[in-house]
Amino acid sequence: MAAQTDGIVNAEPAKRPPSYRPPRYLSFIVPGLIATLAVIVFPWLFTVWMSFHEWKIGGSRHWVGVQNYVTLAGNQRFLEAIIHTFYFTALAVILPLVLGTFAAVVFHRNFPLRGVLRTVFIMPMMATPVAIALVWTMMFHPQLGVLNYLLSLVGLPPSEWVFAKHTVIPSLVLVEIWHWTPFVMIIVLGGLAALPSEPYESALIDGATPWQMFRHITFPLVLPFLVVAGIIRTIDALKAFETIYVISNGGPGTASETINIYLYLQAFAYYNVGDASAVVVVFFGIIVALSLVLLYVRQRAKWT
Repeated sequence: MAAQTDGIVNAEPAKRPPSYRPPRYLSFIVPGLIATLAVIVFPWLFTVWMSFHEWKIGGSRHWVGVQNYVTLAGNQRFLEAIIHTFYFTALAVILPLVLGTFAAVVFHRNFPLRGVLRTVFIMPMMATPVAIALVWTMMFHPQLGVLNYLLSLVGLPPSEWVFAKHTVIPSLVLVEIWHWTPFVMIIVLGGLAALPSEPYESALIDGATPWQMFRHITFPLVLPFLVVAGIIRTIDALKAFETIYVISNGGPGTASETINIYLYLQAFAYYNVGDASAVVVVFFGIIVALSLVLLYVRQRAKWT
């Protein structure tokens, strides 16, 4: 009941429900938002801003608008770097997918010492890219390398490997295949382990050959796993830097110079910060376009 004093009605204050709690989500959102702005948003916006300037480290900064992008469009060296990047990425994705799938089918079967051999097969994944690059650099040596010695054992002529323009990118892809084929094998092995046995039993009753079972049963069922492996491998191949830089440094000449190598040289060898920032923005656009294509493929690769 409200109390009346001198003709004034004083209402009792409304009580909050017992379940009411003041909002506390800001204490969780604000730190994450600040970290995102500081680590991702600000560097990206600053890079875009730098790409509109002619700026050398230690020199003055001048606004040039889109001139850096116009210069890149007519820069033959940068256009060749794009071609080298896609050439390297295509080989470094397709070949490990094919060989990794074959290895997964082999190791999925039961045979003596399967566990030991499978462990040995995945050991290259444990090594760091720089260590791998140093070892393969010695193996690629035209006179002292073991690869030309192995070619001589089977009667093949020696190769120049990373010291010739027409073989440098395939040689670098050979390193990627050795390093990342086990990764694809592990993903496909997981898919094979999850496959049902009923389709294979029905196929055996119908007299299907092993190739027919792989073509019409195994491959369609593991295709989503292959797409996932392909997406991860594409990301790794696009940002490949350590192996290429240590083994060939983009050479001979510019025969193996990818976008990452070109970007590194522009920023840290020639100190062209404005040009390097424009390269970053263009490379980001290429990655976004390629990501949309990969996402479309991922959506289409579903079990039916």
